[in-house]
Amino acid sequence: MAFLTPNIPLKDPHTQIIIVGASLLLLIGIIFATTFIRASQKDDEDIGTLRSFLRFFYASFLKPHTGDGTENGQQDALESFYKAQAGVYDATRKRLLHGREDMLGLVAAQLVQKATKEHTRDPKRIWVDIGGGTGWNIEAMNAYVSVPEFFSSVYLVDFSPSLCEVARKRFTRLGWTNVKVVCQDARTFRLEDHEDSNESSLGFALPPSYASDEYSSINGADLITLSYSLSMIPDFYSVIDSLTSLLAPAGIIGVVDFYVQSIVDLSCRNYTGGVINRHVNWFGRLFWRAWFDVDRVGLEPGRRDYLEYRFGTLLSADSRNQLLGSIPYYIWIGRPKKPASELSITNYPHEIVERLDAAATESPYLSPINHTKNLFQAVERSVPEIRSKAFDAAIVNLASNLPLPSFFYQNHHWRIHYDDQLKKHTQFKNEYIYAFTWEDTRVDHRLLRLGSNDVVLAITSAGDNILSYALSSPARIHAVDLNPNQNHLLELKVAAYSALPYADFWQLFGVGKHLDFRSLLISRLSPHMSSRAFQYWLNHTHVFASTRSNGLYETGGSRHAIKVVRFLSIALGFRAEIKKLLGAKTLNEQREIYNKKIRPILMSRLLSYLVVSQEKFLWAALGVPHNQLAMLEADHLASESLPNSTPSASPLEHSAKDLNASRGKAVWEYMVSTLDPVVETSLIGEDNPYYLVCLQGSYSQRCHPDYLKPKSHQKLSRKGAFDGLRIHTDEVNEVISRMAAGTLTVAVVMDSMDWFDPGSEAAGVQIEKLNRSLKLGGRVLLRSAALRPWYIDTFESLGFVSKRVGARAAGACIDRRVNMYASCWLLTKIEDLIPPTPKVSSLSSRDSSIDLEKLET
Repeated sequence: MAFLTPNIPLKDPHTQIIIVGASLLLLIGIIFATTFIRASQKDDEDIGTLRSFLRFFYASFLKPHTGDGTENGQQDALESFYKAQAGVYDATRKRLLHGREDMLGLVAAQLVQKATKEHTRDPKRIWVDIGGGTGWNIEAMNAYVSVPEFFSSVYLVDFSPSLCEVARKRFTRLGWTNVKVVCQDARTFRLEDHEDSNESSLGFALPPSYASDEYSSINGADLITLSYSLSMIPDFYSVIDSLTSLLAPAGIIGVVDFYVQSIVDLSCRNYTGGVINRHVNWFGRLFWRAWFDVDRVGLEPGRRDYLEYRFGTLLSADSRNQLLGSIPYYIWIGRPKKPASELSITNYPHEIVERLDAAATESPYLSPINHTKNLFQAVERSVPEIRSKAFDAAIVNLASNLPLPSFFYQNHHWRIHYDDQLKKHTQFKNEYIYAFTWEDTRVDHRLLRLGSNDVVLAITSAGDNILSYALSSPARIHAVDLNPNQNHLLELKVAAYSALPYADFWQLFGVGKHLDFRSLLISRLSPHMSSRAFQYWLNHTHVFASTRSNGLYETGGSRHAIKVVRFLSIALGFRAEIKKLLGAKTLNEQREIYNKKIRPILMSRLLSYLVVSQEKFLWAALGVPHNQLAMLEADHLASESLPNSTPSASPLEHSAKDLNASRGKAVWEYMVSTLDPVVETSLIGEDNPYYLVCLQGSYSQRCHPDYLKPKSHQKLSRKGAFDGLRIHTDEVNEVISRMAAGTLTVAVVMDSMDWFDPGSEAAGVQIEKLNRSLKLGGRVLLRSAALRPWYIDTFESLGFVSKRVGARAAGACIDRRVNMYASCWLLTKIEDLIPPTPKVSSLSSRDSSIDLEKLET
């Protein structure tokens, strides 16, 4: 019987490869079969699902390709691949082609937002779906907008007759008479062949061509989509080029497709809209390109790169389909390379650059409309301090004929451009530290009394204070934070004001959880966010939506401290006492519960020495840097000095050894001085949202920050409520150094001055720049971990008069509800410093290298 056994030389490497390949295909078949059988069981045992898969598997992996070398070329090649599976295409692609619904939801949200802003009634909207195949995308769009009513014309353009036939049957069944299936090469599709070319019928007048292309369309499409089709177009350059003429001046283009790319490719690009999850490792790049090449699907990065070069990026996101080995795919939303501006009829790119630069730097706005030469002269004469980094980046891009950075294509110009690949930003590893702000906004309102003429600069933190200042409607608010993720959180809150009703707003930021957050992000919030913020929250939907998550207020670096308190409350059995504390109706009841049950554990010296006083814990959980820790240690040493001595509270007057030796006791005493007065003077469950959210993980309807009140939502959700907001992702020093002199009226720097090295020149430099940017009479509000921080003397020597408006001495509580700092200061500018000598701008050497009016489409 030996002759019945095939003689396979297993040591032959070629044979081994064949066996491994066949086994892999068999394994894939089993995975797909199992997946689709389960799906069919959920669909009332639909036996057609398994048969659909088998046809897909045959057409994709077994059937030989034909059609090469024929007269019809690419069309015959497509038919060779799709004809055998056209009838089962939709049934087999839902689990493979992820992101299609998300892309449709994003472009629909953009169109709806635009229609709402323009207050248009029954406009003529045109949608062109390139490579639309069976029409699945068009039918799926109906979940977001009514396709028969929202669009006057929809064109499905595909080169496969078999898929087009399926699409025609679909729309006949649906009765959608505004949808037309066009079986045509996308490179030759022109709207004028199908639409009335009379401009009056469009509802808008077309401006001069962006590129004076003789082949440009007479009529522009309001929406163009490509769903997993760009990767199957061999001559993608010409197709993308044709789309620039096909798209209307204010149109939207949406693409979802497979891709592979290395982060190295993007190191010098500032217009991609962010790089979260974009990098694919070398093995993934090699494997997926080879895998998809079998079916003539091109994953080379040049397709997406050219798309991003020819259009401006509005939103961009990268993800993985986990069904079959984490296949990379991207979603990209763009608009014409020349950004539309509601501020200017002529719509020049540099018009937008100038306006945003003026808003970011508080400089006078000088319109460059029809005065390009004047613009260049202004650039050449200007000193670096009055030009923002966004302006510098835009000028470089315009000179290189590149799209503007993605921030310039936003619907709202809240967020200022920054380079997200700099180490000073990537050091935060996509995590914010604070999920809520620790400064008592009630105290800030009392001290600052902001008015409509105030120009405020403040550190973002979690954004709660920024929103509180916005309630006073100042002329401008500059929110500054080096951590991009803190600004992403502020952007999310501002977008929620702009797009969500109060009920959803409360669920997100009052409760800290919303199971439909992902849906809200795509269909409601996305038009009001920058690409980087959108990317961040799309990758962190679990913060709000995961059933295993405790919500927003147990995220970020500060979650570590909250989790320690929760762990102790469970392990040591005082969780019930915390609930009683939060439910206390009187201060006496609260004090009794705290002093008997909770304080002995939280104020345990053992806990302080082993956990709280550890420098790593203080930084990761509470955001206390080394220099600030040294200040409270120095204060402690000063408090323990002999009565007749002259103690110094400056860290410079103590050795590192003495400071470290005092740390345990210093931190313990700081905790006692922080928490005890709060419990004594503030009813936490009724009027102290700062400690309520720490202990409960959410706010309550009776106790929450001012920005969460219904009246606040009503005010800040009005149109234009945040027109004066500018969000800077940078150091305070960098931002104020690029502002026009004498324009700020208030600077709120929180405790950031504590972060400087004691006695450092850097602190003096920042104080000088604050003096320069503030008007006479302008004020700096700061808090410190020291009773009299060392840099107050520096302020006084550089044109400020100081006033301590709160001090945590003799058991006093500086602000009654937070008490996190030892002192609070108002420093008022009383004199100007000698202005520095202006430097000649380096841009003057590029005298005639930039022609802003000839930016290529």
